[in-house]
Formats: sequence, structure tokens, C-alpha cells
Amino acid sequence: EGLRSRCHRDLDGPQGDPGGIGPDAARLDQAFEFAKRSSAHGGLLVARHGYLVYEKYFGQGHREAHPDMASIGKAFTSISLGILLGERKDAFPDGLDQKVFNEKYLPEALPLNDPRKADIRLGHLLSMSSGMRGDGANPGFEKFVPSKLEPAPPSNSDPRDLDGNAVRVPLWTSPGEGYSYSSSSPHLASMILRRIAGMELQDYINERLAKPMGWGAWGYCLQRGDFKMPHANGAGSTAVHATDALRMGYCLLRRGKWGERQLVPADYIEKCHSPSPYNPHCPFSLQFE
Repeated sequence: EGLRSRCHRDLDGPQGDPGGIGPDAARLDQAFEFAKRSSAHGGLLVARHGYLVYEKYFGQGHREAHPDMASIGKAFTSISLGILLGERKDAFPDGLDQKVFNEKYLPEALPLNDPRKADIRLGHLLSMSSGMRGDGANPGFEKFVPSKLEPAPPSNSDPRDLDGNAVRVPLWTSPGEGYSYSSSSPHLASMILRRIAGMELQDYINERLAKPMGWGAWGYCLQRGDFKMPHANGAGSTAVHATDALRMGYCLLRRGKWGERQLVPADYIEKCHSPSPYNPHCPFSLQFE
């Protein structure tokens, strides 16, 4: 099976590739050797004309591995919100401009610990410009100039309380007035999806993306020591096979299409790789750089 329907077929040279990748195989081997120097475990997969034409792993990497992809999961959250916006326009009459710190979308945040949060829009959350303080020592930016944002003080909050922690994050500036890499922002977006769609983020991704593309086994890394998180973290920890990560990228490359199906609205994909009106502070738009 490739990216359209043949992704797990073993291909070797030009006979499996209608575009004729053969002469470049040596260069791909060079790229693979370069990749091996960047990490202890991993691999390199290359798609061409809808076919998987190169697949090699190193370290503990292999085809059936599905490691925690950390913050790459933020992109999965954003794409899910893009699908939801297309499906439920009635629930988001203002689209990305929808103000979300209210009873309809985030009742968990009430009463607000900062009245300015009432002006946070969905586009702010997905562009890290909500004004919420960023993670750890991540600086803020205002119109491409580093801010004077001081590192966050040590937190005594329970790291397993993702929802509670996210709604309580303090603002360092007013919504839209600066960028700071705040992982709470996409998690809040996932909480909104959970409420409006009436299903968990993992289930939503499974129905709208994984099943149509034919992913193999996948999930979220929910175990934290002896505790299992009650909800997927919208800020990351997606765990998929490398071939399925490639499927996802291939779908985005084709402006949200998989075969003849439009899985993700094309206009949302366009916004993902264009400068965002919600973040004039740095090149980060809807969880993509």
C-alpha cells in the first residue's frame, strides 16, 4: 500500500515509482546518513508521486514503532480544529475570530482570573498570541522584537491536571499584543473541540483523519508514571507510525485532500502556511512555523 493506497508496499528503485527515483537513491542514502547524526533513533521516509520510494530506520526506529512525537502533536490539534470549523460553522459564527473564554466554549475557565481573557479568540490560541505566558524560559516577542518577559516562576500545579492548569495560565500581555510559546494554548483549543464535537480529541482525529487515510495502530501517550491522563494533550504526545506521519504530511501537501476526499478544508490549510493576522509578532501561524 502506498500513500494513496500503497504506503506499506516495499519499493526498490524506479520499477515501483512512476516518476523514476532511481538515479537519486544514492543522494537519499546521503540524506539518511545525515539524519542518523541528528538523533539516536529515527528514520527517513520519502514519498514521490504518491508512492513511498525510500524507507530506512536507525537506532530503535522501525516501521511498527510509534514514539511520542511531543509538540508535533500541536499540528494535529490545529488541523482537527480546522476540520471542526468547516463542519460546525453554526457553532463558530465568527470562525477563528470567535471569542472563546466564555460559558459556551470554556466554562472551566469561569470565573476568569484576568478580565482580559474575555477577548481571547480561537485564532489567538492557535497562533500562540493569546497573551498567556509561555512555557518555562521561552521569551515573548512583540513585532519580531524580544520582549522583557521574565521566565515563569516554578509551578506547584499538578502536571496531570492539564485542563485546570491551562485555564489558569496568567497573561503576560493583552490578547493579540505579543507571541509566547504557550503549550496551554493548543490544549485549550482541544478542550473547545472536545466540548463542541462531543468527543475526545483522539477519537475525533481517528474518525476524521486516521480511518480515512488507513493509519495503523496509533494513539496518545497518556501514561504519566502510574497515572493515566483523562484526556489527550492538545499540546502534543501524538504517537503514530512513521508511514502514517508521512500520510498526514502528504495530505497537507495536497491541500487537505486524500485521494478524492477533502479531509481538511483547503482554506484552512492555506491559513496554516500564511502569515496570520492573529500573530504579527513572529512567523508562527496556526501551530505551524
